[in-house]
Order: sequence, then structure tokens, then C-alpha cells
Amino acid sequence: MRNIFMLYMPPKNYEAQVHYEDTIKRRVPLDRLAPYLSVELKVRLKEIFGSRPIAVWGSRNTDANRRKFDQMAIRDDMLIVEGETIKLLGIVAGKIISPDLSRELWKNLKGDTAAGWDLVYFIANPREIDLEFSSFCRVIGYAENFHLQGFSIVAQEKLVEFYDQYDDLYDILIRLKQGESLQKRSPAQVVPLPEPSVKDLNTELKQDDVEQVLTSDLVSDHVKMQWKLVSLGLKAGEKVWVPPSDQTKIRRLYEYSEFEPRFVTGIDLPTGYFDNIDVIWKEQFRIDAAFEIENSTAIYSGLLRFADLTIVAPNTVYPLFIVAPGERRSQVRVQLQRPSFQQLKLDSKVRFLSYEAIEEVDRFFANSSGGLTVDIIQGKAERLT
Repeated sequence: MRNIFMLYMPPKNYEAQVHYEDTIKRRVPLDRLAPYLSVELKVRLKEIFGSRPIAVWGSRNTDANRRKFDQMAIRDDMLIVEGETIKLLGIVAGKIISPDLSRELWKNLKGDTAAGWDLVYFIANPREIDLEFSSFCRVIGYAENFHLQGFSIVAQEKLVEFYDQYDDLYDILIRLKQGESLQKRSPAQVVPLPEPSVKDLNTELKQDDVEQVLTSDLVSDHVKMQWKLVSLGLKAGEKVWVPPSDQTKIRRLYEYSEFEPRFVTGIDLPTGYFDNIDVIWKEQFRIDAAFEIENSTAIYSGLLRFADLTIVAPNTVYPLFIVAPGERRSQVRVQLQRPSFQQLKLDSKVRFLSYEAIEEVDRFFANSSGGLTVDIIQGKAERLT
């Protein structure tokens, strides 16, 4: 169970605002951090952030703060609260106690103290949200007039109660910001999935298999569309995941191998609910979009995966796409009318994305290395209700 940390910034605190601008909004290149980090931490941050700059924040190294800092772990949630407003939410990607790094990043502007912010933590998926702190208090079980001070951690009993009812803090707060209703779930809905076998995770294609893929219209259309979504995801600045068995095909056919070594998200669910989806665009610990390709298989197979996700994580805010040839549009529409899918309101969450629309986007961005966004893909997709 992930912790939730909260850090209070007094409103109109000039020093805090300067530091926030320097190391949260502008972020910090890994090269600048590297001299102060262990080899292990550098490797971990490189794996998470790649070449992107990193949001960094810190707290004073007092006894009270140190006790909380010692409980901090990767994938814990972090809120920075300014006055009565949640200014930022993100996920802990790493931590270090370093007076030297503190001095490198944050100067004491007032000049009246030598104390630094030596408890340093690195924040993935930072998102400025500007949500009333009282909204968070309501869902976490605090009084709406709860007065936050300094560096705090949500009590364990509050966490247990929250995660018994809800799936993910990030999605919950985004929904509250957007004025959407929240859906509660029971822990009993989360069914443990069987772990994939070593054979499944290390599937290797023989040369005959590769030739069969290359000469089979049925298989290659699926794989070609998978590759288009991978390459478009890279142009959108996303990290891209495909199932391990499919990684082998793409590696052989397209000589691309920069896949993440393991699937990690910010939500506490067995990865089997996610890592068999055909293509996922993600940003550090967050999923930004999920695609199920239905070239010729039964449409409901992809919808069933999305239905499972909707049951175990009903508040997720990332878009879900069924990708198929345009002539299969009516089949998707029919399947979405199934009573079980209707009960989950899957037709309001899943969009149809035709092969033709993907081809159009691919042609438009053929000579570009960036500029594509998830919003553009959403604009090309259709709601079938």
C-alpha cells in the first residue's frame, strides 16, 4: 500500500516560490544531479526519466521530518499544498539525504540560516492541479478544515480506508478537478492474476516464424499496426509498452528494442491487468493511453480486457481505444451494447480508432520527430454511442 505525503508551502513565501520554479517547474537535468548520486540511484532515475529533466524537492532534516522521510518509497504519492490549494501531485521516484545536493539546488535567499533542505526526493509525473485541499480531505477522511503544516504523511488507518474504496489517488484527484463523480470499488473485485511463465516471458521466434509473419497478411496487419502505434507513441514523447511476446516480433521485424524492461504504474494492481494490452503509451509511472488492436479476432476480446480494467480501477482517466479496420466499426458498436459492457458504461470510456485514422496521422507526422499528442489521437477516434 502506497503512502501519501503532503508538503505545505505557506502562500506568498518568496523563497519557496523561487525554489519551486527552479526545480519543480523547470526541473533539473540528470547530469547536474549525477555527481551527488550513487550509481544505483543514477541508474534508477535514468531508467524512469530517460534524458528528461527531473522534478526535485526537499525538506529540512529535522527529527520529525526524518521519521517520515524514512518511510518514503518509490511509487508513493506526493502532494505539494500552497495555502488551501493542492498545487502539485506526483509520484516519488527516488530519494537521497544530501546536504551537498541541497546546496547545489537551493540557496538560502534570506541569508539568515545555514540549514538546507537535505531530505531530497525526486518526483515523477508532476502535475500542477490547483484543486482545493478540502476536496482531498473529504475523500481521505480528514475534516474539511484540516490544517496542514510542514511535511506530513497520511495515517495508515486513513490509507487503508481510502484504498478499500478507491483505486488510485491521481485519478481520483483529476476526476475531482474535472467535476466528475467518483466510483467506489470493493477490494474483492481485484482478482489476483496468474503469473506468466518463464516461457511466456522469453518467447523467441525462430527464423521460420519470422518468415511466416512476413508473409501472413493476417498477422502482419496486426503487427504493422502495433508498430505504427509504437512509433507514433515515440513521436508523442511517450514511453511505449507492448507485451513481451510481441516485443520479440517488433524487435525482429523493425529492429526496435527500446522497450521498458518491466511494466510499472502508479496503481496497486497486478500487472497482468495491463501488460497484455497490445500497446500502452505511458509517462514514467502513469498510463496515458491504452490500445487494443482487433484486426480479425473477436472484438469482444479487447473489450473484455478494458472491462476488467474498468472493474478493478473504475476511476482511471486515461483513454481506451479499440483499433480496427473501419469496416469493423459496426461490430464494435454491437459489442458495446452487451448488457455487461453497458452496466460498466464501457461505451462512454472506449473509443473506436480506425486503421484509416491511424494511417492519416502517421502520414501527417511522417517527417516529424515530435508534436503528436494523445489529444490528437483522441480527436481522430470516435465514440460509438
